[in-house]
Amino acid sequence: MAPVIRLLALILFLGMTTTAHAETIDELYPTVRDFFPQADRFGELEGKPLAAAVYQGQRLLGYAYLTSDVLRIPAYSGHPINTLVGFDLQGRIAGLRVVEHQEPILVVGISEERLQRFVSQYKDKSVFDRVVIGAGAEGDVAIDTISGATITVMVENATLMRSVRRVAESRGLSPPPPPAVEATTVSGKEKPAADNVNAPAFTPGKSAPPATVTHAKALSSVSPAAAKKNITASVQDEPIWKGVWRKSTFQIAVLVTGLVFLTLVLVFQDWLAKRPRLLVYVRDGYLIFTVIFIGWYSLAQLSVINVLTFAQAAMHNFQWEGFLIDPMMFILWSFVAVTLLLWGRGIYCGWLCPFGALQELTQQLARRLGVKQFEFSEMVHERLWALKYIILLGLFGVSLQSLAQAERLAEIEPFKTAITLRFQREWGYVVFAAGLILVSAINRKFYCKYLCPLGAALTIPGKFRIFDWLRRHRECGRPCQVCAVECEVQAIRKNGEINANECHYCLDCQVTYWNDQKCPPEVERRKRRERSGRAREMVRGMEQVVGPSGLFDQGQAGCDACSGREPK
Repeated sequence: MAPVIRLLALILFLGMTTTAHAETIDELYPTVRDFFPQADRFGELEGKPLAAAVYQGQRLLGYAYLTSDVLRIPAYSGHPINTLVGFDLQGRIAGLRVVEHQEPILVVGISEERLQRFVSQYKDKSVFDRVVIGAGAEGDVAIDTISGATITVMVENATLMRSVRRVAESRGLSPPPPPAVEATTVSGKEKPAADNVNAPAFTPGKSAPPATVTHAKALSSVSPAAAKKNITASVQDEPIWKGVWRKSTFQIAVLVTGLVFLTLVLVFQDWLAKRPRLLVYVRDGYLIFTVIFIGWYSLAQLSVINVLTFAQAAMHNFQWEGFLIDPMMFILWSFVAVTLLLWGRGIYCGWLCPFGALQELTQQLARRLGVKQFEFSEMVHERLWALKYIILLGLFGVSLQSLAQAERLAEIEPFKTAITLRFQREWGYVVFAAGLILVSAINRKFYCKYLCPLGAALTIPGKFRIFDWLRRHRECGRPCQVCAVECEVQAIRKNGEINANECHYCLDCQVTYWNDQKCPPEVERRKRRERSGRAREMVRGMEQVVGPSGLFDQGQAGCDACSGREPK
């Protein structure tokens, strides 16, 4: 029996080896044929780094490769963007096509047409050009970005240009020599600087070192723009996040200033709560800052996708570079992480969420226009609370199988439509986002209370908060219900306890806490003070008739006598 089994295994092995066929790049990715219309033969991915040769007959036309085989820079999702790239022997990029990515803004938000319109800008660029997104310095080649996906396209740009230089140089292509300039020799005679540059002969298909400068004098004679443009991949490229942080200096400074200001508001919240009119100006002004600057200008709208991406990275291959690539999001998440442990989720949901701030301002405008408000009964409200936690669990479960699918389902968040893309999207998404904003006009922050998976995610670490600075009276809820009735997010229970998991830290209850015209315990204390003052006035009036009573000359004893207590 054993010989028969061995014979069958041998036949199966021989059959597999004879039928095995290494697929060429055009069989794997037929799109590459559009890059080289005249090609009649494509090779396999081989060499180091991996690339496939492209031929017309026996004539080598160029090379094609996949960026993920050469360079893997994590993008916004924490995963690289894999792009098919082709270039000819003159170092001209012949074509590009994004073949795989998990970017949230590209999965749902940016159409395939817009994405291809972006990558098509690289066509006919030199592999040795210094391509930059937006305006660049002298010698740079500038291309347009995709609105709402700036970080993603910056990662794609770095991935493309760094990888294509590496592949080109490994196949023997060299940067073009700098412009011919005259360099003075020791003897005082002039000769072309090109003589000082070693330009090795290029043999197609063979590896060759990049051009190197042998004389510092020749290099110094080249203009800074030309030298900058001809930097090759042999020079160590800095991490992309460092360049992004440098370009975002203004945004970072404004955001940090805003966060410092918010910290001061939280530290001095009692002082502000005693001055309700000033608090209204401070809070409304900050909400406008959140919508316009943090949201529409900086596109720093946090999302449950950030939470799912972080969870995936923590379970697999965590790298800080993937999170540092967006400075605004990184700083905001860092601040939220700290405030979650100090005060709970309410700081972000009540002050720093652009879509939440948009709902809040909409509701305030509706109230001023006299729009009638609607609230669910306590029983219905508490059951609706559970929806956002169910949504979060569903998204997390899907993300374990496919993060890309979870990103599609995360469109339950209207953030991308209303904030990141500023309503410039397909009408279905716009109607959904606008509908939630309109609902918030009659029910304060409806989406935040019942549907937001991000708010549900922030509740989990928020349970470990250290401080509880929202003041309560002994009488709150027993029997006083003023704050519970006035809380429009319904985060105050009938027993007077504040539910920190649902509180948005608007400080409305703290204004009531210090209001001696509305809060019953404070009203009673005010009345006692007023009664004590009237009693003093009556005693002074009697003294004018019957003479000094001596009550105001006896210090504390007189006060005790006036209040009916025995002096100590």
